[in-house]
Amino acid sequence: MPASAQPSSPPPPGVGSKVVSETLAPAPAKKNKAGRDLKAAITAALVLGVLVLASLLIRKEAFVVLATAASVVGTRELLMAMPPAKFRPPWIPALASAAVIPVAAYLLGPSAMLAALVGSVLVFIVWGAASNRLAPDTASAALIALYVPALVSFAMMLLHADDGVSRIITFILVTIGSDIGGYVAGVLFGKHPMAPTVSPKKSWEGFAGSWLSCVVIGVLTVTLILHAPFWVGILLGSLVVVAATVGDLCESMIKRDLGIKDMSNLIPGHGGLMDRLDSLVLAAPVTWAVLTAFAS
Repeated sequence: MPASAQPSSPPPPGVGSKVVSETLAPAPAKKNKAGRDLKAAITAALVLGVLVLASLLIRKEAFVVLATAASVVGTRELLMAMPPAKFRPPWIPALASAAVIPVAAYLLGPSAMLAALVGSVLVFIVWGAASNRLAPDTASAALIALYVPALVSFAMMLLHADDGVSRIITFILVTIGSDIGGYVAGVLFGKHPMAPTVSPKKSWEGFAGSWLSCVVIGVLTVTLILHAPFWVGILLGSLVVVAATVGDLCESMIKRDLGIKDMSNLIPGHGGLMDRLDSLVLAAPVTWAVLTAFAS
């Protein structure tokens, strides 16, 4: 039989299937240095930005509805993340407080916000006592109420002012500036981790970029939008970058303690809503305090 006609020896078991599978398998997605799906993250951020801007341009109440919905969704994410073997915060009063506290703050100001928060905690105590799990259930519910609706309420009080829309725009732009400046500087120059055990990708170089971006945007927004002195913008930017960074680290510590990577998969490229709001919620009271004291 000619050599060309001789049957070829069969491939070793599994080789053919391996070759086919390797040929057909899609190439792994490339990850950037910051570990994000950058395209999805930018798209989601733009969609959220359009929603916020549209609500502000329609009327103040539209933003109140949007922010209150964010408070409820963020509260639900934290409720779902709590391990039931350790914590069982009461869902009904927790979600009710997430809706009531921000609205009270917008309508009636700081005193009403505080009263709604205290009232919520009292309800948590009664609910926890009825379930014979007073300490863990009440403590976890109170933490959620303080972390989400109470901090969101400061944005509501910013909006309550006569130039509230301008204050909200300033608050959002300065805080987003922290994220963008930190991301760019961290990707390009990040070498020295800020808190490696909590957030390995956060660097001191990124923090410097966040500070520079916050101060520049703070000066521009405060002078051009709020018509306040430039030094208020420097102060606002310097304090917001600290609050935003601490907010990011705090949420990372909460997720580490709960043993989860993201609060949910609600927002492509970002994770859950609280993964997007972590900087904003702590920056809100700082912005409210600075603008109330120096830009009124």
